[in-house]
Amino acid sequence: MTRLRHAPQASFPRGLRRFTMAALLLLLALAPAHAQISSQTPPRLPGKVSFDQKLNAQVPLDLMFRDESGQVVRLRQLFRGKPVLLNFMYFHCRMLCGLAMDGLTRSLTDLKFDIGDQFDVITVSIDPRDTPEAAAAQKDRYVKRYGRLDSAPGWHFLTGNETTIKQLTDAVGFHYVYLPEQDQFAHGTGVIFLTPSGRISHYLLGIAYDPRDVRLSLVQASGDKIGSLTDTLVLLCCQYDPATGKYTRVAMNFVRAGGVATLLGLFGFVGIMLRRDHKRGSKP
Repeated sequence: MTRLRHAPQASFPRGLRRFTMAALLLLLALAPAHAQISSQTPPRLPGKVSFDQKLNAQVPLDLMFRDESGQVVRLRQLFRGKPVLLNFMYFHCRMLCGLAMDGLTRSLTDLKFDIGDQFDVITVSIDPRDTPEAAAAQKDRYVKRYGRLDSAPGWHFLTGNETTIKQLTDAVGFHYVYLPEQDQFAHGTGVIFLTPSGRISHYLLGIAYDPRDVRLSLVQASGDKIGSLTDTLVLLCCQYDPATGKYTRVAMNFVRAGGVATLLGLFGFVGIMLRRDHKRGSKP
């Protein structure tokens, strides 16, 4: 009976086998760590989605961000003695941010004030993964839509780390939540008006902004240093409502304005009569 002979098995040195097993274990240990570092998924932020109004609160101007050119800037450097319009977005937002930015751009286009002249704009990304290159692309897009290309130095698009972003959003009452399943941020929409010293003056909420409300908010945030006499009279007849984030006409203010106009008319009439009597009395 013929016996089948088995082919001789290759034998590996014991040291080589141990080295191979150690290398495989090291690769398996490094694989999940590499995936975690490369994804850089923001953690789920606790809390609720809301836009709380913190009128007269001071914005922390020492916070450091990167602008669209990649340079590190403090918020303080972007305040140049003018009121500032502040808003938030993130650059890969597929719907809400685009609607709000389009509404803001349309309103600013209809405004007779110019960015960089009477006021500045600061747009901050709430996603720490956004880069200065993405910020530069967004700036180019919306400055072109705005149509006044010389205003580019006055419109800043900023990115930052999660801690810095959170400090700024908490200071102004802008609360949002990251949804990892959709890789999206749930957030409200609105714009914030800051005084030249960085205090919160007004909020306008929603995705569409009346150019008149934007103008009045800028005038008040500037301390009446911009605008005209007409803006002052309109502010006398309108009142900012924090509940709605809009300006509403108040009947009592109309009454006050009418009373002031009546008094001015009476004083003018009395002055004319006194001057006429003086001229008559001076005749021989």
